Amino acid sequence: MMRKALTAAVVLVAGGAASVFLVNRGDTSQAAKQPAQALPVNTTKVTQQTLKDTETQDGTLGFGTTSSAVNRDAGTVTFVPGSGQELRRGNTVYSIDNKPTTLLYGALPAYRKLAIGSEGKDVLQLEQNLSAMGYSGFTVDDEYTSATATAVEEWQDDLGLEETGVVELGSVLFAPGHIRVDSVQGQEGSPLGPNQPVLSYTGTTRAVTVRLDAADQRLATMNAAVTVALPDGNTVPGKIEKVSTVVIPAESPDKDPETKIEVIVAVANQKAVAAWSSAATDVTFTASERKNVLTVPVAALVALREGGFGVEVTDGSTSRYVPVKTGLFASGQVEITGTGIKAGTTVGIPK
Repeated sequence: MMRKALTAAVVLVAGGAASVFLVNRGDTSQAAKQPAQALPVNTTKVTQQTLKDTETQDGTLGFGTTSSAVNRDAGTVTFVPGSGQELRRGNTVYSIDNKPTTLLYGALPAYRKLAIGSEGKDVLQLEQNLSAMGYSGFTVDDEYTSATATAVEEWQDDLGLEETGVVELGSVLFAPGHIRVDSVQGQEGSPLGPNQPVLSYTGTTRAVTVRLDAADQRLATMNAAVTVALPDGNTVPGKIEKVSTVVIPAESPDKDPETKIEVIVAVANQKAVAAWSSAATDVTFTASERKNVLTVPVAALVALREGGFGVEVTDGSTSRYVPVKTGLFASGQVEITGTGIKAGTTVGIPK
């Protein structure tokens, strides 16, 4: 097995660039013994450890994704809540011409009028909410029956509305849970046309938003654990709960739009982040992890003439080159496997 003369080089690896110092070794065989004076001056030991490829990115602590509540019919704004106000099931989100839009829980947005004969998931969501608010006399399923209409009439009566038994489009806002008003666009007393935003809202649970470059998409793995560093110096664990692609418009005609990967990080310890409604954070992602692997400093690698890498194994009196297969590169260390390589093996570090 032959070696070639080598000089300092840079090896690009997943997760970043690591400098690898490669030195002249001359032609020799794997089993050849070197004279004492040629033994490596600097050595290290092969260690067994868990190796993590981590990367830290800027994040913003807030309330996660912002959504818009859009008016369906032209009219005059007669009620809007204040920014920062939290709303729960049954609360009025806003009113147009003194007709309230009521918050109900559900993943599917309202998209049509519901009446006797309607069927579908939105009907199921409506009936689940009616039941949760104390109305009864109907079967909670995906069919809007006359019994459902009767319950809706009772609900409308309690709201002070005309008892039609029909849920008009725009009279309810379905959201996954209770919401927080982020900002208000409509003003009380002002006219508002159809399909105009009345207000924007978020969830009420604080979360961290990170926008990654498209090249860093490997970091955005659903349900992956991350670490969030807070402004007070403390850290809290987080978990990636949502990943989406967003396009940032160009700042000027001579520039191109940017594609970003938006990551929403859930924080279970809400008490730890309760002091901030908005704050800058550092989020550390673990792109990959290898448990209980053999590692050496990247600088211990030498290139082999026939290709690949090796390490110089020494017992203090002789040394030899052993080909190794590399795995994960992270934090200046590299995972290796090779014949006779084990934890505690002494290897040289080229000058």
